[in-house]
Amino acid sequence: MNTKDKKLAYTIYLYLGALFITSLVVSNLIFQKFFYWKPFGDFQIFGASLFEVSVGILPYPITFLITDLISEIYGKKRANQIVTAGIFASFFSMSIILVANLAPAIPKSPVDNATFSQVFALSPIAVLASMIAYLLAQYVDIAIYHFWKRLTQGRHLWLRNNFSTFLSQFIDTFTVVLLLCLFKVLPWSLFYGLVISGFIFKILIAFLDTPLLYFFVYILRRRFNLAIGQEIDLEA
Repeated sequence: MNTKDKKLAYTIYLYLGALFITSLVVSNLIFQKFFYWKPFGDFQIFGASLFEVSVGILPYPITFLITDLISEIYGKKRANQIVTAGIFASFFSMSIILVANLAPAIPKSPVDNATFSQVFALSPIAVLASMIAYLLAQYVDIAIYHFWKRLTQGRHLWLRNNFSTFLSQFIDTFTVVLLLCLFKVLPWSLFYGLVISGFIFKILIAFLDTPLLYFFVYILRRRFNLAIGQEIDLEA
């Protein structure tokens, strides 16, 4: 790969990382608003309404699409680096919000202390649960993705994309709900319902990323003349 192509590949990698980190941080900032999407009417599972979910779940599947794309084109090491950077960015953004919450608002401030605290002063336990679940899910997603990639010798992109995402999404949903119940943020009566409804919703969204992954992988492979299973080594 010539110098020009390598610079372009690195730039694309940086932009993918920026999209990943933005999606992750935003999902943690907006998660306190819930909505109810009911394509099948009012249906409940173990006391929890199906598809009664946080808006924070909307940008979250983007992170899995991006890690799969980076895994496919740039390799496992680069995907793990983005995940680690995302963890750092999340905790850093939360620390800034906590400091901002301590600063008293002036009388003329459009947003007063109570409103700011209610919207942005997130529960430390909820944020910690989300981060632990995210960490487990993302690393599992990358590990399973590359397991299937080696097993299929770079073929059957849909297989590793879906198998890795489905399992990692279940781990994420199960872990975050379990921790929130253990720390008594949520009642145990909602545990099974929230796990099942959250997982089903994430899976429905995850199905949409397979054609997108095929499209972006095709574009990048064609641009950089990559064979099936071949990865770009940014350090070479």
